[in-house]
Amino acid sequence: MKFSATVTGLLASAGLVLGATLQQVSSFGDNPSSIQMYIYVPDKVATNPAIIVALHPCGGSSTQWYSGTKLPSYADSQGFIVIYPGTTKYSNCWDVNNAGSLTHGGSGDALGIISMVNYTLEKYNGDKSKVYVMGASSGAMMTNVMVGAYPDVFEAGAAYSGAAFACFAGSLAPPTPFGNNQTCAQGLQHTPEQWAQYVYNAYPGYTGKRPRMQVIHGLSDTLVRPQCGYEQLKQWSAVLGVTNTKNNTGSSVAEGSQYTEMVYGDGTQLVGYFGQGVGHFAPPNEPVMLKFFGLM
Repeated sequence: MKFSATVTGLLASAGLVLGATLQQVSSFGDNPSSIQMYIYVPDKVATNPAIIVALHPCGGSSTQWYSGTKLPSYADSQGFIVIYPGTTKYSNCWDVNNAGSLTHGGSGDALGIISMVNYTLEKYNGDKSKVYVMGASSGAMMTNVMVGAYPDVFEAGAAYSGAAFACFAGSLAPPTPFGNNQTCAQGLQHTPEQWAQYVYNAYPGYTGKRPRMQVIHGLSDTLVRPQCGYEQLKQWSAVLGVTNTKNNTGSSVAEGSQYTEMVYGDGTQLVGYFGQGVGHFAPPNEPVMLKFFGLM
């Protein structure tokens, strides 16, 4: 009995140590730009789990972003899976400028990320109607790329201090803070219709449902100017066919009292948050994001 109790105690202790951890996946399908895949699968994964793709900022990594948000703890409680792609090119910034990533079924980092999603859906019997993407800085720009080029894959996205889909399109300079082409990050402007056309061009003939979007930006951001956030709202409001119906301020704003909440339509398809005194990048507010996604 004593031996049995000791073994049980050791196994219980081992269980605490050997619980769910971030794991690297070396083979997951087409990966033209040789990006990395890490995945977090909670111990109590849901039946037909939702999947969130979490994209790290410039200079970051999969492992850094794993500890950079509270998504793993919410995955533990809600049962969804988190994919953490990683890139080591462009000073660890994402490929947001090349035609391959900006085209449905093209190439580049975007195709590699889609391979990760398909791998996860198949391996864990994931829910294809509950695939989401979020990211900060370059990861937020790549979030816009993913929902723009692959509207048939993603249900919604959340972009923290990013830029509109195709904002960097055609730039020959690396899409980094050190590149010599900062036109996009400094607030490149187009009309809503022009921005929308970039999205339509990414997947000609597509007539299906478009992903919902949450845009979060700091008004004190000097690296990716606040105008970049407003340009995203122009783009997605045109694509989704919604207009700005009201703005909320103060303690009623879930993102934080320093934020102004810009609601489009009934707020279920497009919402923007712009924070006074918030620099680069706006920190993720996981409960607000997960509620927007419909996962809480």
